[in-house]
Amino acid sequence: MRRGRAITGGVVLVAGHESRHGGDLWPVSASIPGGVLTTPGRPLHRAVSELLAAGADDVAVLPMTWGRDPVLIADTAQTLRWATTGEGRGRVTLCRPLGATDHLVTLLRKAANDVTETHPDAALVVTGYRSNPFDDAELHRVGHLVRAYGNGSDIEIACVGDESDIERAVLRTRLLGFRSTVLVPADFARTMPAVEVIDKVWFHGPLLPTPALLRLIGMRVAAARHALAHGDDGIGAGLLADHDHGFAHSHDVDGHPHPHSHGPGGHGHVPGHSHDTRRTEESCSAAPPTSTTATTSRSMPVAPPPPSR
Repeated sequence: MRRGRAITGGVVLVAGHESRHGGDLWPVSASIPGGVLTTPGRPLHRAVSELLAAGADDVAVLPMTWGRDPVLIADTAQTLRWATTGEGRGRVTLCRPLGATDHLVTLLRKAANDVTETHPDAALVVTGYRSNPFDDAELHRVGHLVRAYGNGSDIEIACVGDESDIERAVLRTRLLGFRSTVLVPADFARTMPAVEVIDKVWFHGPLLPTPALLRLIGMRVAAARHALAHGDDGIGAGLLADHDHGFAHSHDVDGHPHPHSHGPGGHGHVPGHSHDTRRTEESCSAAPPTSTTATTSRSMPVAPPPPSR
């Protein structure tokens, strides 16, 4: 966990597999006054408790996902359930996630246009850190939408566990006749070491530069604090974030409701919860300013910040 200077309201970024459990988000969290970077479960519980104990007027908790990790949202909400009573009541709010998959598609289409202008003869490989089969499948779905509604660019997908996954994706582009390849991240990756060892491979750069990412974070936090002032802490909605994630299942067998989970990593429903929620998801199709210059456990600790040079 990393904290900035103390302020009247705290901001907690919750990281998952899209950022290497926080490893790609240190520069972002360090730029947020009062900011904390953590993961769901006990680290998040401890971070929020410490901010409340320190006298924060409110604590806004933001799941850092582009839409491919709904379990991160649900696990974050589950961690915050205690905050709906006691000293956290009315002081803790769960923000809408940073982005949704339609938002991600918009950003990747913009990146594809950039690649066409800067490397017109190159293939494009959309990369994402390897996770569970459902989140990896979502990466392929996103790539297909970018291909179908984009500018006609040839797009390959790489679920990256190690460098060999990128090498295989690049090989596929070579077999299709492309002599060069541009890697575009569908997550928070800030670098791509493979470009240093594979010939004629370039890294597009992050989906959003840090200033634009910080503006988007600010928008999410401001909206959540506004909702909290009107009695909506967002936690109930967050508990249902992974509701349709995983294998399909029925809610009713012979007229008898049953408890259920949502595939690998999914949470079980708490007794008596409702499937209706006050907070509805707004469209993320309007992307923020996009000017650019270019399977792990959720309990894994946050990666340390890079050493100063």
